[in-house]
Amino acid sequence: MTGPEPTLTARARQAAESVVDPELPMLTLADLGVLRSVELDDDRAVVTITPTYTGCPALVTMKADLRLALAAAGFPDAEIRTTLSPAWTTDWITEEGRRALHEHGIAPPSPVGARTVTLQLLDRPPDPACPRCGSTDTRVVSRFGASACTSQHACSSCAEPFDKVKEL
Repeated sequence: MTGPEPTLTARARQAAESVVDPELPMLTLADLGVLRSVELDDDRAVVTITPTYTGCPALVTMKADLRLALAAAGFPDAEIRTTLSPAWTTDWITEEGRRALHEHGIAPPSPVGARTVTLQLLDRPPDPACPRCGSTDTRVVSRFGASACTSQHACSSCAEPFDKVKEL
């Protein structure tokens, strides 16, 4: 079996990279870090994604949107694979993705990096800076935001509410 020509692979990658996240539509799946690979098996596109968490309800929509984008790019029988290992982390969000979140009033997650997680029952992470005015005088309104991946906060300086993507 010979490999596909590079232009077909590039076309499949471009189509997959253009798909937006259904819950955070200012981000593409590539900017969110969910898009793991785009390959061709002969002329068939094979895309692998890692959901932000096991059981993510947006996964069905992500797969459908990828199939539509790939079909429109000339790959009608694309295969969409899901892998849970390694587990998705907010460190996979690109710098462009972090900028887009901030520009849309959502505080991006802080980098996590390689670490050992210690469970602390009474400690909580510091409140994020407001993406609108930059103030660090913010508070948690709810640990649950518009999606399971976000929490709701409010700024004491400008009084504006905002969501924050949770670190994972």
